[in-house]
Amino acid sequence: MSDPPTTLIPLKPHIATTTTTITTAAATSSPLIRDYRKGNWTIQETLILITAKKLDEERRVKAASSTPPPDPTTPTTKPPCKPGGELRWKWVENYCWNHGCLRSQNQCNDKWDNLLRDYKKVREYESKSNASKEFPSYWNIEKQDRKDRNLPSNMAFEVFQALNQVLQRRYSQTSASPPAKPVLSFAPSPTPVTVVPPNLPPAPAPMRPPEISGTAAIPLSDSSETDSSEMHGSSSKRRKVRRSIGSSIKRSASVLARTFRDCEEKKEKRHQEAMEIEQRRLQIEEKQNEVNHQGMANLVAAMTNLSGAIQSLISASHDHQ
Repeated sequence: MSDPPTTLIPLKPHIATTTTTITTAAATSSPLIRDYRKGNWTIQETLILITAKKLDEERRVKAASSTPPPDPTTPTTKPPCKPGGELRWKWVENYCWNHGCLRSQNQCNDKWDNLLRDYKKVREYESKSNASKEFPSYWNIEKQDRKDRNLPSNMAFEVFQALNQVLQRRYSQTSASPPAKPVLSFAPSPTPVTVVPPNLPPAPAPMRPPEISGTAAIPLSDSSETDSSEMHGSSSKRRKVRRSIGSSIKRSASVLARTFRDCEEKKEKRHQEAMEIEQRRLQIEEKQNEVNHQGMANLVAAMTNLSGAIQSLISASHDHQ
């Protein structure tokens, strides 16, 4: 009784995949409903926000350094996930919430943008102050002088120092770590495995794949060039988008400033009109008082004349008797 025929099946290389779930105490401890605080930010809340941004930057840098570079020879259907895939400002909100700063992620984002704008103005002014004695230090001038110089009027020194530490550290990290160039690596093709039954002659040896020559490596270099051009194109698109967003923000800020200025002018005009109306009312009251005073004086004079006439009549009647 002969054994059934067996078919030769090439075995595919097994690629081990692992998934890592990153959970933080700040992300898991967020309640479903939160009662956010409104109004002006205190110095303590601002320092908590700056600390949260500092820790978020460190977290993102660690995640980027721990993520291995993708293999260009392995076909992928999805792009590699970015480090720190969870929402950045949600993480900042959770950190602030856990440390007593009851603010939402939108409030944190807006406050951070305002802090960066104020920090840039103060830093530029301080550089001018250090270079020339005509400009006094920002920390030695009054609030009204700061407003006249188009500077933020309520920047605290500890907030400026904290921002300076965070931003200087970010600039040093970006300047110290240049972008890595893409490296092409050629993985060896997997050797097919054959299953040989015991009673059959051995199967012929499989043919070796052709060696990669210089001409065969040209398509790979072309693909790498296209990948790098796509990367440069995407980065240029991102820069264009950022510039357009910055220009739109500047236009919006100019429109808001113009609107505020018009509102102030209208308010001042209404105030002047109200003052003029008040002055007219006072003048009318003074005239009314003068008329009343003159009327009373005339009435008193008439009464005295009448009493004198009555007395003269009485004395004349007595003389006739």
